[in-house]
Amino acid sequence: MNPAEIWGDAPAREPAGVAAPAPTPTPAPVPTAFDIPVAIVGAGACGLTAATALREAGIDCLLIERDAAPAGSTALSSGFIPAAGTRWQREAGVADSPEAFAADIQAKARGRAAPHLVRAYTEAGAPALDLLARHGVEFELLDGFLYPGHHARRMHALRERTGAALMAALQRAAQAQILTEARASGLAPHGSGWRLTLTRRDGAEEQLTCAALLLACNGFGGAPAMVRDLLPEMRDALFAGHAGNDGTAIALGRAVGAATADLGGYQGHGSWVVPQGALMTWAVMMQGGVQLNAEGRRFHDETAGYSEAAVHVLAQPGGTAWNVFSAAQLALAREFPDFREAEAAGALREAADLAALARLIGCERIDLGGAALSAPFYAVRVTGALFHTQGGLDIDDHCRVRRADGGTFPTLWAAGGAARGVSGDAVWGYLSGNGLLSAVAGGWIAARSIVETLS
Repeated sequence: MNPAEIWGDAPAREPAGVAAPAPTPTPAPVPTAFDIPVAIVGAGACGLTAATALREAGIDCLLIERDAAPAGSTALSSGFIPAAGTRWQREAGVADSPEAFAADIQAKARGRAAPHLVRAYTEAGAPALDLLARHGVEFELLDGFLYPGHHARRMHALRERTGAALMAALQRAAQAQILTEARASGLAPHGSGWRLTLTRRDGAEEQLTCAALLLACNGFGGAPAMVRDLLPEMRDALFAGHAGNDGTAIALGRAVGAATADLGGYQGHGSWVVPQGALMTWAVMMQGGVQLNAEGRRFHDETAGYSEAAVHVLAQPGGTAWNVFSAAQLALAREFPDFREAEAAGALREAADLAALARLIGCERIDLGGAALSAPFYAVRVTGALFHTQGGLDIDDHCRVRRADGGTFPTLWAAGGAARGVSGDAVWGYLSGNGLLSAVAGGWIAARSIVETLS
């Protein structure tokens, strides 16, 4: 079932300037009989992690991807995966545990994150990264600063520090068959398994059946009618996520009677560079930078988090703000590829003193709100944006999809953007990295559950 048929949406836009990560998969043929042990809808971080775990267990799967090459929300992210109690932390002398991580998640969500998923995901993070490392994904522990709400260094990244590089590494690890340019448009029971309808780019429909199905495809940030209905405060916000976030997972689940949860949860970002259209790292804010509105006034506590900052920025005159910082924060920002690209495109402005900064912003005076910044000042104009949603199909701690009438589907799983996450039901509940945590840990959990079911 096409989500546009339910919500009346036009197709979501493709974000500009996003290159698909290599390697480009070889399209797989569509099977014609009930001989697929596992089908996975979505070849992002969640689907590829699950496929890697299934391959290690000796179970074949087919990944179904709407685009010509896998990219999705993962490729648009910074590629930082939070996990606690990992070998990378131990090697760096960082004391952390799943319990401490779970406490940080619940503190950020004010106790409204699903307890069973918080426990499951924080416990699964380290073994999920170990799985990927066994298959060639080379992680490093991010150094230098803590993201909002984290009380330990637990962000794991590739050397390149980009989501596109992470996607390429995950594809190499999975070595999976990927059926590209195939949108999952219908779902129905088929014996103990499922019949999945696929719509190709030319509109032709095909069907396949599988014994087990994992929905790892998307959220609904790119479905304007769903956003207006479920996230009204973001109805006019720029959507900086991937076009594949069109609500497909929710539509497929509801068609077979699945429950949903936490549909008010999402990740915003208060630092989307305009007009260049790029993400500026929030590390600058955590290291002393501030946001000023068009009146030259600091208007919120930036260290609370970049997700809720989106709402604060959008509430300012013109729905924009200026990220203002000094030379020390500029040096940190330049460590991130996205910032370097934005700077090359002309986003960075310099002011010799506060008077010059006021002229740059177009205000009478500057109020830094007590921030300890020194001249020269640097400024980047930003707006608030919607990145991806955190609600979706309701799942248990094995990532099995729950039924709206109670119980669970024994052969249907969901994780990542397709399912409820661990951010509760509001924008302020998002802890940095929750999206990739639910994708990678959720993919690992779902694969283990599928192996147990099919064994």
